[in-house]
Amino acid sequence: MSWFWFYLPLHLLMAACLCHSVKASTTSSQQSFKTDLFNFYHSLILADGKETTVHLLKDIPKRYYFVLEEGRALAPFTITVTPCDVPIEWSILMHKASASSLGKATRGDHDTQEVSKSQKAPSMVSTIFNYKGNSVETYMGMSSHSALYMLEFLSTERDTHITVYLTTDTTSGNLYPELPMDPRIDVTGIGHTTVTLTWKHSPSVLQHRENIQYCLLLNEKHNYKSLCAAETAIRSTGMKLPPTLALSLNPYLLEPQQVMILSNSELSIINKASSGEVRQICMGTKNTYTVPNLSPNTQYYFDVFVINLFTNASAAYTGTFARTLEEPKPKVMELKDGKVIHVVLDGKKQKFYNLRYLARHKKLQFTFQLCHGQVQVHITKNGKTVALENISDLRYFTLKGKPLDTYLVQLRSTEEFNSSVKVQVSPHFHKPLFPLLPDSLKIKSFSKLRTCNSVTIAWLGTQEESKYCVYKKRIEEDRVWMELQSADRCSGPESRHKSEKVLCKYFYDINLQRAVTSETIKRLDAGTLYLFDVYLFGPSGIPVRYHSKVVKTRKKC
Repeated sequence: MSWFWFYLPLHLLMAACLCHSVKASTTSSQQSFKTDLFNFYHSLILADGKETTVHLLKDIPKRYYFVLEEGRALAPFTITVTPCDVPIEWSILMHKASASSLGKATRGDHDTQEVSKSQKAPSMVSTIFNYKGNSVETYMGMSSHSALYMLEFLSTERDTHITVYLTTDTTSGNLYPELPMDPRIDVTGIGHTTVTLTWKHSPSVLQHRENIQYCLLLNEKHNYKSLCAAETAIRSTGMKLPPTLALSLNPYLLEPQQVMILSNSELSIINKASSGEVRQICMGTKNTYTVPNLSPNTQYYFDVFVINLFTNASAAYTGTFARTLEEPKPKVMELKDGKVIHVVLDGKKQKFYNLRYLARHKKLQFTFQLCHGQVQVHITKNGKTVALENISDLRYFTLKGKPLDTYLVQLRSTEEFNSSVKVQVSPHFHKPLFPLLPDSLKIKSFSKLRTCNSVTIAWLGTQEESKYCVYKKRIEEDRVWMELQSADRCSGPESRHKSEKVLCKYFYDINLQRAVTSETIKRLDAGTLYLFDVYLFGPSGIPVRYHSKVVKTRKKC
């Protein structure tokens, strides 16, 4: 660092500070000059007893100065620097001078030669402390009124910001909460989706319980050495944090990417980022906490901050990490040739249901009949994916391999509610379990053919002669959605009341374009909603249910 840049503002500041701290007889014009000079450099003076945010540009040093209050001969001082992102370099330089020499620099003619002489005396400047890193660092020293200090900060990686706290008042307590002698976080319990943590109480909690609280931060990347660094990292993902964890935990301040969970006087804010999630939980003065809703077999990093609600200053415990336990291997059910199994899937837990099949033939067919909801089907052969699809109807998968190939079928509900499906695997293609299906299982109604007591519906058939049965059910308007959602497409006419049966008939057509049939259902009530179902029966006798259709008869004719 060029000594010129230290001495030029240094002497100007010393001159200004002396006029503020040393009692001497001066003319009114001299006093006015010194006051103007002090005000000019006031922005470079570090405030005493206040946390200052300093913004640093890459490779450009920034300097701040401080002196003692008037009349103080010797006093302790403390400087705490908190990097909020990348490691920085910072140092404290001290300039010592006698009162007489300082007087020369500030008298009457302001002789520039005096300044020049002082600039040639590097022995008057000494570096009393320097540090490089991204940890929170505190320097404690003794200051004299005849010494002026300069703090220099430098970031060599990128633009960043830090916080600096200077205090010469050691009697009224520190701005920052105290950490215990052992500031480590202990992991006392690990589960598949939970981790239990405990830490020793901060002495500040015992003294000022109403103004202190603990906040826990967890993520899947690394630990943070300060709350300032954690907030900077979260903002770098493109998300906005509430103004502070401690003072303004207001649910209305949350961004759309944030989810707030409030229970048992605990506040949890989850920031969902593309790289994972950062979760913050403030739990008052409790020093034990079980973190819920974690992913199995995942490593998490945990940091605890003790925060002064009155000053918004914080101190960080030594972070820790833990890996949740692996989820127990799911039970696997064996599939047998030609046997149909009915699987019910829990939509809330979103767990996979696993089926295994050991092939005895080169070619085989998996059949899935969706009964309710929507299901994702994932089929692997010897560990490699051969089919992955969401199904909403009857679906066949014909696969080729070799004997002793192992097939694993994973089923999962894609809905928030439960889904169910029937599954069969068979090498016997000439004996299909389900009938040949048309291109669509939708039922169509004709608005122009609706009357007060009749409705005409139509549906597609196939080239194979099959039996079709039509059923109707009268429903209320407020029950339409419930009836459609609860419909079990695997259940047959045996689940229906006999009075709901309309007719059964056989139908087919070699020309698929003409394989359409219709029926007019009569003896209906005017202005009434009806639910119509069509069941298709194949050679095996197992029915396939078309999608239900709701039609309302005309009120006036």
